[in-house]
Amino acid sequence: MRPNMIELAAEHHAELMDSFVHDKPVSAEMITRAIREGTLANELHPVFAGSALRYIGVQRLLDGVVSYLPSPLDKQVLTGHKPSDEAKKISITCDYNGSLVALAFKITSDVHGDLSFLRIYQGKLRSGSRVLNANRNRRENITRIFEMHANERKILDSAGAGDIVAVVGLKQTLTGDTICDPKKPVCLPSISFPQTVMNMSIEPKTAAERAKLADALAVLRREDPTFECKTDPETGQTIISGMGELHLEVLQHKLVREKGVNVRVGKPRVAYREAITKTAQAEGKFIRQTGGRGQYGHVIIQVEPLLTEDGHWSRDIEFLSVASADAVPKEYIPDTERGSRDALGSGPLAGYPVVGVKVTLMDGSFHSVDSSSLAFEQAAAIAIEKAVKQAGPVLLEPVMRLQVVVPQANFGAVQGNLLAKRGLITDCRVHGNMQVIDAKAPLVEMFGYSSEIRSVTAGRGTFTMEPLSYEKVPEQIADGIIF
Repeated sequence: MRPNMIELAAEHHAELMDSFVHDKPVSAEMITRAIREGTLANELHPVFAGSALRYIGVQRLLDGVVSYLPSPLDKQVLTGHKPSDEAKKISITCDYNGSLVALAFKITSDVHGDLSFLRIYQGKLRSGSRVLNANRNRRENITRIFEMHANERKILDSAGAGDIVAVVGLKQTLTGDTICDPKKPVCLPSISFPQTVMNMSIEPKTAAERAKLADALAVLRREDPTFECKTDPETGQTIISGMGELHLEVLQHKLVREKGVNVRVGKPRVAYREAITKTAQAEGKFIRQTGGRGQYGHVIIQVEPLLTEDGHWSRDIEFLSVASADAVPKEYIPDTERGSRDALGSGPLAGYPVVGVKVTLMDGSFHSVDSSSLAFEQAAAIAIEKAVKQAGPVLLEPVMRLQVVVPQANFGAVQGNLLAKRGLITDCRVHGNMQVIDAKAPLVEMFGYSSEIRSVTAGRGTFTMEPLSYEKVPEQIADGIIF
């Protein structure tokens, strides 16, 4: 296979091609340079064999990362923006002498406080220095800097552009935040995290562990941006949300093993959403007269569907005011927005959050004495509730992107199983003696799929799954969920 490898590598390096064609000696350095050039051009993909469990091939893999993958100097110039103005672009280069720019890409809990992992894109970071969290406009202290080697730590006085380090001292920094020089603030492109798609109730086994559970969940929330927890106002239960069955199972084991909290969990449930299909307008009035100063708030609100470029409902809610200052004073517009967003937290069909809505404050009126923030907040909630009911509400379910790899002999059975789960197969291809199936399917149908695919393929089939989008639930299935 060595001549085949050299022949492939030679296509990306003139000197190696000349040596290969004329049967001249080929040095290892020449092959390494050729493979690196092909890899940087995204035309060659080096593959290493080994086992991390048995420590076979690990060192060779790490050497391959250094030899073949791009260094920070090989990458294109990164573009950030001013914290207050996304249109104002700022170029960031891998320059040791520039102003500090770093990205917090991971947070882990530590006995001495949170350990924040930083990738330094530009400048120099010093221990004991004061930095700015550009996303939150907060000053932070860098107490210590560590170079991490698995579970070993080497204390550093400073680190520079291109380095990846862990620091202690950042109190309010979360994953995706930009750390920079306070004199030259800049924000890096933020990390986009998908919406959670599965919920599960969780409670401590004893009342004494309730506070311990709350602290442990807060730590997990800081460590994992794709994890959410909240308290159900109706039942008082603590609900945790994640990206799937395995994610929630891992979080549960973390609570028990690492945090020492004994918990009971409910059955995982799909996180449905609600959306609207047409534009509607409604009026909301909140008027209370109690003898003294009353309450008066009056708004007219329009709601319309907010769709992404691919035609799916957006996961965001937009708010816009076109009302004149004579109708709704400027100081009450934030209250109207807050009331609208709170009302959209519970939809009219089954109480799930409403997404993909553009809310426009069209008009309204106020009272010079009785109007208040509370009155406009309540009026907005009343108007939203009416408008959403008139806007053709529908139930949405999370749809997952699947890739299933199975032996060709089991292709028919697996395909039929996917179609029975309301799955849509988007592509099929042969890879060696295996069949690769790309598909999408509703999450609610995928519970326990890992056991099913092992059963159908005698343990030889595998699959990966990730959130794709939210799509409308078929009416006959929606009826069973709503009622």
